[in-house]
Amino acid sequence: MLTAPRKLGLVFFPAFDWAISPTHPEREERLLYTQDQVFEEGVLDIEGIEEFKPDLATMQDLRRVHFCAPDEWSVVTESHLISAGGAKTIAMSVLDRKVDRGLALVRPPGHHAMRVVHGARGFCNINIEAMMVEFLRDAYKIDRVAIVDTDCHHGDGTQDIYWHDPDTLYISLHQDGRTLYPGTGFPHELGGPTAVGSTINIPLLPRTSKEGFLQVIDGIVLPILKEFQPELVVNSAGQDNHYTDPITNMNFCAQGYAQLTERLDADIAVLEGGYSIEGALPYVNLGIILAMAGLDYHTVREPDYDPVKIRQSEDTTQYIDSLVGKVIEYWRECPDILEKNRNTKKFDERERTIFYDTDNILENQRERIRVCRDCSGVLSVDSLTDRGYHIFAVHVPRKACKACQELGREWFETANLRSYDRVFLQDRLEREYLIRKR
Repeated sequence: MLTAPRKLGLVFFPAFDWAISPTHPEREERLLYTQDQVFEEGVLDIEGIEEFKPDLATMQDLRRVHFCAPDEWSVVTESHLISAGGAKTIAMSVLDRKVDRGLALVRPPGHHAMRVVHGARGFCNINIEAMMVEFLRDAYKIDRVAIVDTDCHHGDGTQDIYWHDPDTLYISLHQDGRTLYPGTGFPHELGGPTAVGSTINIPLLPRTSKEGFLQVIDGIVLPILKEFQPELVVNSAGQDNHYTDPITNMNFCAQGYAQLTERLDADIAVLEGGYSIEGALPYVNLGIILAMAGLDYHTVREPDYDPVKIRQSEDTTQYIDSLVGKVIEYWRECPDILEKNRNTKKFDERERTIFYDTDNILENQRERIRVCRDCSGVLSVDSLTDRGYHIFAVHVPRKACKACQELGREWFETANLRSYDRVFLQDRLEREYLIRKR
């Protein structure tokens, strides 16, 4: 019997009873073809590869991460909680040392879901990786975490949740936002005033192929990971960079994904996008499974694979040469920017308009953070949608100093309920989640 050099845990959750519509690209067939491929190849017969059944995420898991308006059951279904629960299950199997690495092949995905949730964006309602990470922080006392997002779309939701967290390094490789939803993720987006340098964005030109992806892994991702020294590396694993994907424009392949997975060597991978249901996902996911288990993946090929046909242009290669230098240069400047912020600012604000493309909601946000020298700072979000729903949310970070915690309580208690439908307090230090209603 074949034995995997590294024990690998798998969770499958195709969510049979949930889809945006029967013909939408984000539907259950995304995982059914992968399951068939895994069974046909006898992957689950390999010694050391084990399947786990997904757990159900709880309201507490949800409330560590999100403010859902008007409430949690207005924006999630049981399928969303099982998807997030599947990520939790695979993370626990790794942290409990039942396996060496874990891969959650689950849906619905989550990396476009931000801290405040009024509905679905980019097919995402809740952020399953963030819920998994914050559960691990509470249950296993994990502190420094790196999330490397290899989905073709910029993971703006995960970036938003960790924008002010210096203990979470978020790195996103994605198709340039000038050419693809959600239109964000540029190198100058480096994190909030108390966490500058904890966000790294690597926008790639359309038609980037294997050589380009591996170059940014070697030139940017691995050096920054080495310096950050995370206790846990999570791969937010989107498979929609594939050359056959119907909603993106890249030239990546199954062999490339397997090599990227091997080099990144993440502890946990969680499926995000990938919509070439027959042409890509069974091969890409198989390559990733074999690479995570330390098995030979070199015979995994798509039926129509032709490396010459999908080779990137010389202009793309030159762009990536320049991009690697630019991103590293920005990152090296971050400690000085961080120190300057703490010496010159007491508070910082930003205003944003966020479009929920899946549910057709427009949200206006005003965010305010205390630029604290002792912690990452208490945060408030004033959020109003074009449907007239208005909330005020206060986030006290898990390492908040006494002054920031007291200020957060004051903001929560003094917010004028005549102006808001709901006022929320998420106090991570005290593990409390409070709501005031009009």
